[in-house]
Amino acid sequence: MRLLPRPFLAALALLSCLAQPALADTPVETATKDSLKEWVAFLRLPNITKRSTAEIRANADWIEDAFQRYGYTAQQLEDGETPMVYAAWPTQSPGRKTVLFYAHMDGQAVKPEEWDQESPFSPVLKTMADGAWTDLPLDRLLNGESDPDDRLFARSAADDKAPIMMLLAAMNALKAEGRGPAINIKILLDSHEEGGPPTLKDVVKRNADLLAADAVIMLDGPMHISNRPTVVYGHRGGAGFELTVFGARTELHSGHYGNYSPNPAQLLAALLATFKDECGRVTVAGFYDGVVFDDETKAAFASVPDDEAAINARLGIAQPDCVGLSYQEAINYPSFNIAGLKAADVGANRRTIIPEYATAAIGMRTVPATPPERLIALVRTHIEAQGYHLVDGEPTEEERMKYPRLASMKGGGGGKALQTPLGAPVGKWITASLKETFNAEPVRIPLMGGSVPTSGLLSLDAPIMLLPLVNADNNQHAANENMRVGNYYDGVRALHGLFLTPFETIPAD
Repeated sequence: MRLLPRPFLAALALLSCLAQPALADTPVETATKDSLKEWVAFLRLPNITKRSTAEIRANADWIEDAFQRYGYTAQQLEDGETPMVYAAWPTQSPGRKTVLFYAHMDGQAVKPEEWDQESPFSPVLKTMADGAWTDLPLDRLLNGESDPDDRLFARSAADDKAPIMMLLAAMNALKAEGRGPAINIKILLDSHEEGGPPTLKDVVKRNADLLAADAVIMLDGPMHISNRPTVVYGHRGGAGFELTVFGARTELHSGHYGNYSPNPAQLLAALLATFKDECGRVTVAGFYDGVVFDDETKAAFASVPDDEAAINARLGIAQPDCVGLSYQEAINYPSFNIAGLKAADVGANRRTIIPEYATAAIGMRTVPATPPERLIALVRTHIEAQGYHLVDGEPTEEERMKYPRLASMKGGGGGKALQTPLGAPVGKWITASLKETFNAEPVRIPLMGGSVPTSGLLSLDAPIMLLPLVNADNNQHAANENMRVGNYYDGVRALHGLFLTPFETIPAD
């Protein structure tokens, strides 16, 4: 049985007072309980875009029907064989601000054999007992009797079907209270966030009038490890490529040609070593240019309650790289990461040869000041400065005879980083609402390390924020993905509070 990291569990336990279900018998409590059966039913629908377009259509059909039953208007937006879903609260007033909530219905691919249950699409309720996860009767959840620390395990339990269900439950609570929202509510549910062609930009442009909004809130990503209400102002971007160094045109016997024919694996290792210093800082000229933190950003870094000793213990490292002064500052710099290496064979298949080539898979994370195109250009210049001639594809015979060092870069595209200013009105609105709902100061994170598809939403010309509602240790993208029940209840409370908070309610500086 796989265990979730103890520092995560300890942090959640210490802050359980911030993540309890609402008081019994309130409309929010009742609406949340009423949504649990449908949450489980929703999770039983496989949702891997690359595996089956029919399964994604089934998810879209289910979502469209559910939103209509909960009182929203809903329709599918054409996107080839995998439609997206648009929903809106039927009363749209020109006197209120309009907020577009984004989430995604699709999930990451699964390897069922790695899951500690019958199927990733057969939800299982579990509790931690004596250091191990123990199964509980699912009726305990469905009857609203779960402990806040119980977890529901299934693919997309947290990423990202829970927030979709929270949107339904929060509106049901408003209806039960006989109240309407203080904002115009629109919702877009993506079918390609986790896989398949990135079609969001095209769907948004084709439906620009329908999706027009004053702000966009993305219900994606994990909360801070403290489990306090969390507001995120942006995210890193990314760029990736494969770097290949070429040797002789074929593999060679290492006895006959060792010390004579250059070994591309050795050359690649030496080349990669030039990219960072011993402290982990990237040495490519200009790589960090433009990254400057103002006083407000520095204060935000300091306000995030990170326990870096606990982070190091969870990771199993003695000390971090010295790129930033803190974890938060470090992820606000661009990064250069060796994600994989390949050169001939190791283990039982090892042979006494000199490989013909060696390849490294490189991933870079970008920040708003360092667009991916610029970093790729800087990397190319750096490689050439180490004496390499870059080729497209396989080197020609003429190139092999002319240049002693040959390499290629394949790929290089990636999504751009985004950051909404820390003083933006939408951020103040979300922060004020969360503080009112939970009577606690939210954690404000300037930039999260992961990426989300904000580029597809930029044509709406509206500020974009992230509102994570799921526990940090949810195992997203991995086996045994889970959602903490207390976080599910709190997510409904958070959205219910936002629905009732007029956008104009912005605290003065």
